[in-house]
Amino acid sequence: MTESVAVARHLGGWIRNLQRRRAGNIILLFVLIQVVVIGFAAVFPESFRYMSMGNVQLMLKAIPSLVIVVMGVNLLMIAGEFDLTVGATFTLTALIMAKLYNAGTPLWIAVAAGLLAGAIIGVINGWIVVTSNVPSFIITLGAMWFWRGIILILSGSITESFYPTPFFEKLFTLNLGPIQIQFIWSLVIALGCWLILERHRLGNNFFGVGGNPKASAALGVNIRSVKIVAFGITGLLAALSGVMTTVRINSISPIQGQGLELQTIAACVIGGTALTGGRGTILGAFLGAALMYTIQDVLLLVRAPGHYLQMFVGIIIVIAAVLNEAMKSE
Repeated sequence: MTESVAVARHLGGWIRNLQRRRAGNIILLFVLIQVVVIGFAAVFPESFRYMSMGNVQLMLKAIPSLVIVVMGVNLLMIAGEFDLTVGATFTLTALIMAKLYNAGTPLWIAVAAGLLAGAIIGVINGWIVVTSNVPSFIITLGAMWFWRGIILILSGSITESFYPTPFFEKLFTLNLGPIQIQFIWSLVIALGCWLILERHRLGNNFFGVGGNPKASAALGVNIRSVKIVAFGITGLLAALSGVMTTVRINSISPIQGQGLELQTIAACVIGGTALTGGRGTILGAFLGAALMYTIQDVLLLVRAPGHYLQMFVGIIIVIAAVLNEAMKSE
């Protein structure tokens, strides 16, 4: 009995120490949900194949598409802004790449054009936001519909195929055991964003302009430039995710990426990123994205209707936002 009490106290102390860390709550939530889901998989291995090799491989292939976009959205939200065009950017830039390559453009030029288009879309969004002083939510909502219209015009509402060279395809689809290399790329992107956020002056500026813009301006930080850079990074990473996904599935559909903007915001909020800016972590956003796919995967495994995911995303955003604000006020 005494040993049980000691273990419980030790575990409680460990949990409290973890919660004090910036990404502690999302780590606890992620571990708890994984334990519950794996437990169900162990009890019902035939009907709930969460731990099957095929399902694990499928998740590790799908998660990078969301994670890479989330990394950019997370930086932007920390800087105090939103970008609802990431889903359209994801699709449009991949479509540009595929169209150019299928028309005979060298592959590296087509890929570079797609990535450049993503960065330009982000910069345009940022420039309009900082020069108009209109909330980014409104500006990018309108821009989202504009770019979606461009996608339909450019694609003719038809799926575009994309079959790159074998080397380029392996660069993003090579299997390393149960892990596809795209998952490794997502870890590399996350590490790069962590270095920017935690080890570079630009990261300090993101936190500053999102948390206390007046103080940042007083310190000589060019708030407009910082926000435009954040928008540019977001657009670039959305384009990179679109390119990598298109290489994996060998096609790009005009409806692809729809809903991605809300999923990325949800992942960031679940990970502890403040909707008001100035607070967030790379690890939290990464785990938030992984948790989103865990929920989606569980719903698919139990054969729930597809619209259930939208319901869960809405509920999660509300609950996570309320909890984050409650922790902020403590």
